[in-house]
Amino acid sequence: MSLAARLSRGEPLGDRIIKVNHAGEHGAVCIYTAQRWFARWRAPEMLAEIDGFIAHEKSHRASFAAELDKRGRGRCRSYWFCGIGGFALGAVTGLAGRDAIAATTVAIERVVLRHMRGQIEELEGNDPPAVGALRRIIAEEQEHHDLSTARIAADSAWSRLLEPIVSVSTETVIWLGMRL
Repeated sequence: MSLAARLSRGEPLGDRIIKVNHAGEHGAVCIYTAQRWFARWRAPEMLAEIDGFIAHEKSHRASFAAELDKRGRGRCRSYWFCGIGGFALGAVTGLAGRDAIAATTVAIERVVLRHMRGQIEELEGNDPPAVGALRRIIAEEQEHHDLSTARIAADSAWSRLLEPIVSVSTETVIWLGMRL
């Protein structure tokens, strides 16, 4: 079913966006959780940073969950897919080490920030609670991006390898979530 058809059947765009972002935040929690497990051996200097990222992502997930609850909406059908895929991505990149962990964060957050800013533009004036939730989260997502960018050289092997793979994967998960 197309997004337009779904929306015309009674699901406002703001509700769909909140559902998809909630699933995405669950995926982010799973990515960082798996990365943390491997970082104990492969990048111990990153543990505190990853712990902070996990705390942020759990808070974001809870914010979107609370907004879904207020709207009487359930989870996106992609919620568990995001979690499983996120854990797998986190395990692989965590095992690869510090540069792969940072490159993954940069690639994901670049896509997420672009989508969230576009979502705000699309929902501005139509769904103030969704816009408020998005605005509260963007600063922390930008912080994740910037801290990780500072950890790696822009032309590192991990950046060149992971950027296209992770970016396309993130875009695909968002696209699917908006249509499931």
